[in-house]
Amino acid sequence: MKTSPPGSAVNAESGETKSVLRPLLIGTAGHIDHGKTTLVYRLTGTNTDRLPEEKARGISIDLGFAHFDVAPFRFGIVDVPGHERFVRQMVAGAANIDIAILVVAGDDGVMPQTREHLDILQLLGIQHGIIVITRCDLIDSEMRELVAEEVRELASPTFLKSAPIVSVSGLTGEGIEELKQTLCQVAAEVPDRSLLPVFRLPIDRVFTLAGRGTIVTGSVLSGSVATGDEVELLPEQRRVRVRGVQHHGQNVMQAEAHRRAAINLAGVAVSEIHRGCELATPGVFMPATRVLAEIECLAIVKRPLRHRQILTLHAGTTSVSVRLRLTESLLLPGDKAYADLRLKNPLVLSWGQRFILRSSASETVGGGRVVDGLPGNRRVRDLQHRCAGAGTSQPEIRIASLLEQQPSISGSDAVQRLGLSSA
Repeated sequence: MKTSPPGSAVNAESGETKSVLRPLLIGTAGHIDHGKTTLVYRLTGTNTDRLPEEKARGISIDLGFAHFDVAPFRFGIVDVPGHERFVRQMVAGAANIDIAILVVAGDDGVMPQTREHLDILQLLGIQHGIIVITRCDLIDSEMRELVAEEVRELASPTFLKSAPIVSVSGLTGEGIEELKQTLCQVAAEVPDRSLLPVFRLPIDRVFTLAGRGTIVTGSVLSGSVATGDEVELLPEQRRVRVRGVQHHGQNVMQAEAHRRAAINLAGVAVSEIHRGCELATPGVFMPATRVLAEIECLAIVKRPLRHRQILTLHAGTTSVSVRLRLTESLLLPGDKAYADLRLKNPLVLSWGQRFILRSSASETVGGGRVVDGLPGNRRVRDLQHRCAGAGTSQPEIRIASLLEQQPSISGSDAVQRLGLSSA
């Protein structure tokens, strides 16, 4: 695929390369009606509630997208619904973000979806974030301190334990400039994913425009995509051509990781694609109905996870029913274990990819990370040994473990199963 130097972009009109702001993705999280969409409007000037029902009811139902620039960064924002009925959309929006903004209303404090959204962010492996207390114009300084203390206590066992706390008002604009500067400070610590060679984009919207045909949007997870490239539509494993690429409404020749992208596809109808499909470098990923993973049962759930229990697995922008196969009969709240996961439908899950597990009662009960995305169909005699080797952070041990199981492994399979380049 065509590439340009880091920190650069290619103009679709002239073909010239120019210096650009570094792109990063922000995701909101928090309880319903705590001011997430109003906060996004204050930061960007865009109302992300675009659906008629959202405007009528005054709540977010689907994902919303906006952006704003604060040199040297261009921030794309994914605004997620806060209602418990729309957690699936929340997971889809949070899956690829670089920075999380946990929003808590100052006149309400910590609420149920504050806790659930923070659990989801933690399970997804998000590393960077900010806590924002909204509606600060409705509370005095003493109440601000009490709410900050409450949120800090909630966040103490998570990645937000040392996160900055900023108080803002959507009504007056107080604190918005401070929030922008704080975002820049946090953004400077985020590592660059655009250097990874394999392109991957989970699709979150599909639509058509007259004269252009099928367009999909999503957040580029890794690698890059350019006009004229051939990409693979997954899990269908169908190759399609990129007719054009846009980034926040502007035509570009290429879009890299950390960017929102709208991709015009040739030779495929809107009816053949849906949220949950992916675009990727051809020939790299294989859909599977079985993966090996390390899973965690949330400490706050009332019941342990059971061997052979059926749950819903959320990964990227999709979800699928899954049956747990554990080495023990139960996985107690707060504990971790390796598991053999059997998926109802084929899905692409690569090494290290994070996912969320929810029960039939629409409760987030846990999550985990993939340690082998293509384990095959053979019975695993010693799941602990197999997963311990496959799940280590040391590439040499992962390679040795895989060769022990399958000496004739191909390079393409190894990429998905090891999380390494073919080289």
